[in-house]
Amino acid sequence: MATQKSKSKAKAKPAPKAAKRRASKTAASKKASKKSSKKQKGKAKRATQEPSWRRIKVTSLADVRANIDRLDAAIVPLLCERLYFVTQAANFKPSVAGVVVPARVEQIIASVRAMAEKLGARPETMDSVYRHLIDAFTADEQRHWAELNTQKRLSDKW
Repeated sequence: MATQKSKSKAKAKPAPKAAKRRASKTAASKKASKKSSKKQKGKAKRATQEPSWRRIKVTSLADVRANIDRLDAAIVPLLCERLYFVTQAANFKPSVAGVVVPARVEQIIASVRAMAEKLGARPETMDSVYRHLIDAFTADEQRHWAELNTQKRLSDKW
């Protein structure tokens, strides 16, 4: 009987250090997992929220014009960069007729329409804007192609 009492009074052996480390790692990974899922939920909410520019309050026509001027200052350099790359494409086209690739135009238009729709704008408006943009840029690319090939023909003669 004395042995039973001494056994029941005996303290449980402490867990080995490795077991404690595993337990703390498990707890840490659960915390990290919770944080990760909260971040993903936050990202999902942001993706479905309206764009920040839709929350800009304008109180006058002057505010509207100032915002349009600010956007134009950002858009024009991007359009110039786009034009640079469009004209560079002329270096890789076999003929002036090869400058226009209807399938590529439709690919761009479909992409732009999808972006506009995602942002809550009218896809038809972006379709029209980009068709005009592409037409103007294509004309510039064709001029560049003609210049390149005129120079080639002249250098071939000499």
